[in-house]
Amino acid sequence: MAEMLTGNTSAQTPNSGGKSFLKVDAKFPFCKGCGHHHITHAINDALVKLDAEPRHVNITSDIGCVGLVDVLFDSVHSFHTTHGRSTAFAAGIEIADSVLADSKLKNIVVIGDGGAMIGLLHIVNAAQLNVDVTVILYNNFLFGMTGGQNSSFSPPDFVTATTPRGNIIPPIDIIALLEGANAGFLARKTATDADLSDTIAKAIAYPGFALVEVLELCTEYALRGNSIRGNKLAEIIPGKVMELGIISDKRDKVEFGKAYKNKFPRPEKTAELKESGIVPRYGNSLEKKTGIVIAGTAGERVQSSAYMLVQAAVLCGANATQKNDNPVTQGSGFSLSEIVMSREEIYYTSIDKPDIIIASSEDGVRELAAQGVFSRAGVDTMIIIDDSLDVPECSGKILRFPLRRRYSPGNAAFVGILTAVKTTGILPMEAVREIAAGQKKAESLLSLIDRVVADN
Repeated sequence: MAEMLTGNTSAQTPNSGGKSFLKVDAKFPFCKGCGHHHITHAINDALVKLDAEPRHVNITSDIGCVGLVDVLFDSVHSFHTTHGRSTAFAAGIEIADSVLADSKLKNIVVIGDGGAMIGLLHIVNAAQLNVDVTVILYNNFLFGMTGGQNSSFSPPDFVTATTPRGNIIPPIDIIALLEGANAGFLARKTATDADLSDTIAKAIAYPGFALVEVLELCTEYALRGNSIRGNKLAEIIPGKVMELGIISDKRDKVEFGKAYKNKFPRPEKTAELKESGIVPRYGNSLEKKTGIVIAGTAGERVQSSAYMLVQAAVLCGANATQKNDNPVTQGSGFSLSEIVMSREEIYYTSIDKPDIIIASSEDGVRELAAQGVFSRAGVDTMIIIDDSLDVPECSGKILRFPLRRRYSPGNAAFVGILTAVKTTGILPMEAVREIAAGQKKAESLLSLIDRVVADN
């Protein structure tokens, strides 16, 4: 086995003809002999053979050893998800692209047998929908990252850390299961097959759901107590030889995006489309991409106030994004929003160095400190904070206001936002007023705006 799966750690692949989607001199983190080397290189070779545009490729990775794959690729989009959820995330991305955009993005999921076991219904549902997602299943029959425990793919009599006398539970045959879900493209290969990249290329090019199960062995755990070797992987289930190659390639299936558009066609004339969005009516003074972090206490309208700021930014012709965070308890503890505003399109929605920090409560200050927001502040960061709170040592210009005492705890976050708008002038207050006028408590919000304008 060690001779068969040596694992070339170079980023340059034999079939790439000098071109590679992998990072130059990428260091593969997998154990010596692990089939993950071969499978990852085969994905790269497949993309090269397809002459794929990096900006039209997205790799979504799962948890486990396979979760280390996406960072090895350069220039393509990547998304790292929680255990078993990779296919669901990729399916959502693909549906948005195929229904709302130009459907040029190729979504590739890299997942292990552990992730496939935990997220099995996501895979089944993606096959039923026939979304244009390619799932590459790295199947080494156990949990390699967490100690070699058995999985739902472990064959009978397979020795693992949790089945030291051999597995007695029949394994899932994911190919057979997905055939039952009417999947379009299904294939099973081994990690050392010479034509693995060709099969993966066909799967990626398939216009709909595709899954390639790649059989391999974990050299750290699978070789202990098991006599099976890499050249006999098709015979890993006692008394059975698994079929290898392309098992299903249905060309009569309609990809989900096309099926949706056929079922729900858009009106040909733009005039017939009902305008339900925000039409810009004001200008803005944004000189660069601006990141604003707002933190307070749950129930004090932190996130809803932040959303009004986002709407106001759009009303002023800017692009804006909002990401929220709060504890699982929802109604207690901290509440936090990150807002990015820019005149240009926003491709990166995280905030490395905040331009404005607004802290309206002790819960908010505590969470900002825990997430390292204060420590990332620069000398030009504006920090607007309630005057009753202490700020951890940090750079930035600290402005203290009686947000809670003068305007009430429930209004503190909104007033902090108004203060930031008034102080910086990045948006006209008239735009915020227009958004506030459309809210349920419009009268009290407009009154707050008038008070803040008068006080500042």
